[in-house]
Amino acid sequence: MRPQNIKIWSENNDFQHVEVLRRNREKRQRHREFFVEGVKAIDLCIKCGWTITTFIHSSERHLSNWATAILNSSTAERHLVMPQALLEKLSDKNDTSELLALVEMPADDLDRIQLGQRPLVVVLDRPSSPGNLGTILRAANAMRVDGVVITGHSVDLYDPKTIRASVGTLFCTPVVRVESSKALEPWILRIKVETATIVVGTSARAPAVLAEHDFAQPTLLLFGNETSGLSSHCRSLCDTTVTIPIHGAASSLNVACAASITLYEVDRQRRSSDHGH
Repeated sequence: MRPQNIKIWSENNDFQHVEVLRRNREKRQRHREFFVEGVKAIDLCIKCGWTITTFIHSSERHLSNWATAILNSSTAERHLVMPQALLEKLSDKNDTSELLALVEMPADDLDRIQLGQRPLVVVLDRPSSPGNLGTILRAANAMRVDGVVITGHSVDLYDPKTIRASVGTLFCTPVVRVESSKALEPWILRIKVETATIVVGTSARAPAVLAEHDFAQPTLLLFGNETSGLSSHCRSLCDTTVTIPIHGAASSLNVACAASITLYEVDRQRRSSDHGH
């Protein structure tokens, strides 16, 4: 079925629906739909098989080959076509994108995380910054993480700022939200039994140094909140904790830096152990 072409001339209900999904977390959650902008993000969204419900573009702008090809092969339910002035109101960019999209949220189901022979899972305990969350998702995708779990009351995974910071890699690695680390505990216990996974927490005050831990084995990495670190319940789930030795005036690293460094070390060790066999 071809998408329904809907022409919009004013800030009507269709326009308001897009606008509210862009800025309101509660409405995104209620409609199970979110706003996406940018070539890289839309390309990865399509490539990774997410369901796009709506494309939005301007009737007054000559579309590039990229945008034309996407609209011609679109399986979205609707295409909203509007004057450039209205499109600019919806865009988060100074240089308005040719295409905007509304995308369906997948279920927050831990079974979406497919564990390989040697799992690597990241758990983020109540992350509070969209920039940090997006950066960690980008690092997770670059360093072959099987899946990311976000626990507790955190920044919104589907905030446009998070998606922008992830450079669209949000679409490439399964990310699942759970209400608390307590709700996650049965799943962690199950994968520990099934795959002999070691749960490793990160802390500025941990006794063990990052590089001295053996990450060649199945690993679940826990990273704490930017301000308060790991909750006491998360710490109780850890088999061990590691720290990144640092110099200088700061007592700890930003969580996105710490996660990127840690994931690089995991991948370095695993590449090294693979070459050794």
